[in-house]
Amino acid sequence: MLKRTDRTLISHLLQSFLTAWALMKASRMEPGNILTLVFFLLAFFFYRHVNRRMALLEISNRLSLATAAVFTFLYMIVDYPHYIELLTSGLYRLIILTVIFAGFMSLFYNLLLFLFSYTCDKELLKKRLLTRYQNDTYIHDGQHAGLSACISAFVNLGRNHTALSAFLVCMLCWLPYYLYQYPGIMTPDSINQFEQVLGLIPYSNHHPWVHTLVFGFFYRLGYALTGSMVAAVSFYTFFQMCLLAGSISYFIATLRAQRIRPFLLFLITGFYALVPYHAVFSVTIWKDIPFAAAALLFSCSILRLSIRGSINAQNLTVFTISGVMICLFRSNGWYAFLFFLPFLLFGFRKKAKTIYPLLFLILLGSVIIKYPVMRAFHVEQPDFIESVSIPMQQITAVICNDRALTEEETALIEKVVDTTYIHELYNPGFADNIKELVRAGNQDYLVAHKKDFFRLWINLGLRYPGDYLTAYVDQTYGYWYPDSFYLVAEAEGVSATNLGVSHTPLIGGPLVVKGKEIAIKLGGMVPIYGTLWSMGVACWVLLFCISTVIIRGEYDKLICYLPSIALLFTVLIATPVATEFRYVYFCVLCLPFYLMTAVLPEDESAACSHAACFGKINEKS
Repeated sequence: MLKRTDRTLISHLLQSFLTAWALMKASRMEPGNILTLVFFLLAFFFYRHVNRRMALLEISNRLSLATAAVFTFLYMIVDYPHYIELLTSGLYRLIILTVIFAGFMSLFYNLLLFLFSYTCDKELLKKRLLTRYQNDTYIHDGQHAGLSACISAFVNLGRNHTALSAFLVCMLCWLPYYLYQYPGIMTPDSINQFEQVLGLIPYSNHHPWVHTLVFGFFYRLGYALTGSMVAAVSFYTFFQMCLLAGSISYFIATLRAQRIRPFLLFLITGFYALVPYHAVFSVTIWKDIPFAAAALLFSCSILRLSIRGSINAQNLTVFTISGVMICLFRSNGWYAFLFFLPFLLFGFRKKAKTIYPLLFLILLGSVIIKYPVMRAFHVEQPDFIESVSIPMQQITAVICNDRALTEEETALIEKVVDTTYIHELYNPGFADNIKELVRAGNQDYLVAHKKDFFRLWINLGLRYPGDYLTAYVDQTYGYWYPDSFYLVAEAEGVSATNLGVSHTPLIGGPLVVKGKEIAIKLGGMVPIYGTLWSMGVACWVLLFCISTVIIRGEYDKLICYLPSIALLFTVLIATPVATEFRYVYFCVLCLPFYLMTAVLPEDESAACSHAACFGKINEKS
């Protein structure tokens, strides 16, 4: 009989071998590459270290295993064709995929255990997260005096004015982008809304009407004050910058109220102020930017009202206004709100007298604006095909794969679209081609026979589930697959238009242009930093933080993740594009919120008592 230590050693050797194999396939290496040995050794010593740590802690192995399985599935469902592309035997393919799945499972499982061992150690986190006045105020290391002096200056400024300092830092760092992109970045979507503002085309809720009204309000205000169309547009752009920076400052103030160390607040503010896509988006006239700000504000207000019990006029106002913005600034926001409303009602059941009226106000106000008010102003609604991109792509995939259809099914499809060029038009990751084909056909028939097409979608899915799964992965992978690079924030200037607005930079020159180009491209060149540019990584972080909260047994915190979960879910069931960063910008903007919420002390009294304890220790010393 082998000893337990020997069995553990053999298990680690086998896991390391499988992990090296999986990483070899994922990195497209040949088996003889010496880096496979490096993978094996790194995995082996890492697994041994995790085993020693886990001997001292109690972490949920089942949840870690389940989370690791989800991560492995999400990674392999996109990448697996590369692992078996040279194999023809079905048995060999199954063996290779099983081996690689086991290797990634071992890697993610041990990595999660390692991370959970820190995020679920509440006492250690209290010591590292909460303010320690002595260490944060004074400089102890002469070698790092310069950096410490800068941090201390920020700390001293932010100790009493945390929100204001975060707001000003973001605005200052984004200012060069505002001056260079003056009056703001306007893509074709922005131009369409601008035409509505000018009254050249009818109002449409394809781009949220309420956002168009806000754009129009600041445009008219600017035009009344300046008489210049260019300057008038810049008024809205500046407002959007303030809104985004304001949401960040509210988040920073939320953390400061929990006595989070100023150095961490400094790092989080740096993420928002210095990562360039935040700056570019702050001056891009899209509904997605104020929508993301609303998502961060709403999430922070939930944290304040539910977990921290900070019920005051400011937090209640932010909760209400940001909730209305979520419902009205993107179409999927309304459906997301309806989805998480029952959970909010349950989560706030102990504060029903205060919160329920606000939730009812958000719901009622949104309903009134979306229906009777929009009808009164003759606002056109998005057409039906806009909301069924994924089912449409799945049916199209079956057709393009030349699967057998009955005569009735073929006749039903041909009553809506001309299938002559459907093979040429179908793009697995871009639904607009087929949507336009439907619009050019007979969309009215589709709308009038929704039940027939729903049955068609179900029947084809039961017959060809592989085609449906592949089509769904192709249409959504950018939002959950961590290795899908997408060039973010490359848009600039004003799209071609004769409306009287054009790109009018207030600063320029080769240095500015080249600096902006380098800042944007670094995300696709520098490892680790590049993960901040990945929508898939943001999704993985969200899942990891939810798992952390569950393992810590702090179930009340789950309510704080509801808005992001619901919004991400609505994107995954209706996205027309597989990789569009702005659709999930709310998720990236909320990244620090996810992480900090997961590891915050359970309640405010715990945080305050711990900070008071540190104060007494400092006085004695």
